[in-house]
Amino acid sequence: MSDRAYLLFAEQQRDRGIDVEQVKAKVKAFKLETPSWGYGDSGTRFKVFAQQGVPRDPYEKLADAAEVHRLTGACPSVAIHIPWDKVEDYAKLKQHAEDLGIAIGAVNPNLFQEDDYIFGSVCSADPRVRKKALAHLLECVEIAKAVGSRVISIWLADGTNYPGQADLRKRKHWLMGALAETYQAMPADMRMLIEYKFYEPAFYHTDLADWGMAFNAAVKLGEQAQVLVDTGHHPQGTNVEHIVAYLLDEQKLGGFHFNSRKYGDDDLIAGAINPYELFLIFHQIIAASADESPGVRRTAERIAYMIDQSHAIEPKIPAMIRSVINVQTQYAKALLVNLEELARAQESQDVLAAENIVREAFECDVRPLLGVVREEMGLPADPMKAYLESGYADQILSRGKGGASW
Repeated sequence: MSDRAYLLFAEQQRDRGIDVEQVKAKVKAFKLETPSWGYGDSGTRFKVFAQQGVPRDPYEKLADAAEVHRLTGACPSVAIHIPWDKVEDYAKLKQHAEDLGIAIGAVNPNLFQEDDYIFGSVCSADPRVRKKALAHLLECVEIAKAVGSRVISIWLADGTNYPGQADLRKRKHWLMGALAETYQAMPADMRMLIEYKFYEPAFYHTDLADWGMAFNAAVKLGEQAQVLVDTGHHPQGTNVEHIVAYLLDEQKLGGFHFNSRKYGDDDLIAGAINPYELFLIFHQIIAASADESPGVRRTAERIAYMIDQSHAIEPKIPAMIRSVINVQTQYAKALLVNLEELARAQESQDVLAAENIVREAFECDVRPLLGVVREEMGLPADPMKAYLESGYADQILSRGKGGASW
């Protein structure tokens, strides 16, 4: 984009009452965590598709994540999944990340890929399995301490497929008991983010099926527990931004897993299917950042933004870059909503004016803005083009096929 395009954009935004310099500063400060598992081999329910050049171990995953951060300037941390990213020396892994100019972010326990968990993990009727699952949660707290992470992100596949298969209330108590013991093991500066999903892989009931269940658990556990919203984990037609607003006001919104889905899964590139939803989510967060309540403002400012995708058919690094760009784009657009003008329209109950103020921001072309922001940060104006021209994709081909997968 040319300087002229940016100057025209800036003039248009000033005419709308937007402080463009403030918008630029916020875009520069926005950070988005990428997932280690997004760089490894993955696939559909039918097959894992091996790609040439994918990482063979956690160290190579971090190297690929560092390349994404080098080009976007927005991804300084990487979430890890245990045991997918299990190593003997976590201090060494932490140092490797730091040497690459990034850090290890959220630690994600895996309680869904062992034969023992066929009927559940922390909710299993078998006390031996529950004990094993709890031990893994506690192990992940210790790993988080070792790598300098301040977030434990918990998603459970626990649930049932048939009526009568299990005692639903007993499972609720077992779940809360495991979360409580894990919570007690966390240091004071660590947060537990509780993720939910209304179905899959269990199709009759899921033990953490919606935001209300996750919210209730977080409230009972304490201030260090919050809800993690995965944008692909809701029934069709769910008003996700309403959930976001509610959790913000209750000061219990802790983080996001960004992705897209059309029907039942959630591994598509963020913003690929419904970018307006992503924009409206950010609008709620930005509005909360200006709230009169210090608690609501602090909640909005502490949100852990993460991508959760396992690209099945796309090249891994370009797909991650595309997700980052898409998320940055919708965040930048949401910053262009004139909140004071919107408040006046809302108070006067001018429905069309209020809707227009929001939609007008969404329809703005923010590419000139993002190009200038990247230039001022010493980054490529077009991260995708820079990656394709960097030669990195050719360099990693030496890894061959058969890299790490989940």
